Amino acid sequence: MEPDVESMTGQIDALLPQTQCGRCLYTACRPYAVAIARGEADINRCPPGGDDTIRALATLLGREPQSLDPACGNIQPDQVAWIDEERCIGCARCLPACPVDAIVGAAKKVHTVIADHCTGCELCLAPCPVDCIQLRPAPVRGRHHSDTATERAGANRARYELRQRRLHEAAEAKQRLFEEARQRARHGSS
Repeated sequence: MEPDVESMTGQIDALLPQTQCGRCLYTACRPYAVAIARGEADINRCPPGGDDTIRALATLLGREPQSLDPACGNIQPDQVAWIDEERCIGCARCLPACPVDAIVGAAKKVHTVIADHCTGCELCLAPCPVDCIQLRPAPVRGRHHSDTATERAGANRARYELRQRRLHEAAEAKQRLFEEARQRARHGSS
C-alpha cells in the first residue's frame, strides 16, 4: 500500500467503532478504511458509528457529511448479544462467528457473552440453530467508568487483531502438521 494511503487508512480506521460487523459490506473495519482511503468507498457505510463517525470522517477527508447509506442498515443504540442459557444447546456455532471472541463456551456446553467485550455486531445471531441469542441494550456505563468510545474502539480492535493472529497461527500449525504427515507418508511408502 502506498505510504500516504497507509497513513490515511490508519487515521480513518481510528475513527471507526471497530465493531467488525461487516454492515459496510467489507469484511471488517480496516478493509473499509482502506477502501475509503483509496477513494473506493463512501464515508456513510457504518451504521454502528452513525452520524458521529460520518461527520468525523467528513472532517478528516475534507468532504461534506452524508446520510447513512440505507443499504448498510439503520443507526441503532449500542447493543450486546445475550444468550439464553436455558435454550443454548452448546452447538458452538456462535464461537467462530464472533470477531472479538466475546462468546465463551465449548462444544456441548452452555455459552455466554462477555458483555463488556461484545461489539453488538450481530454476527452470532444467524448461525444459532435454536435462536437463543438476542440483542439487548448495552449496559449503561457507570459515572466512574472512564470508557470512552475511542477507548472501546481501541479495545475492540485489539481483541479483533488478537483473534486474527490466533486463527492465523492455528491455520499455520494445521498446515505444518499436514505437511509433516505427508512427508512421513512419502518416506514410509518408499
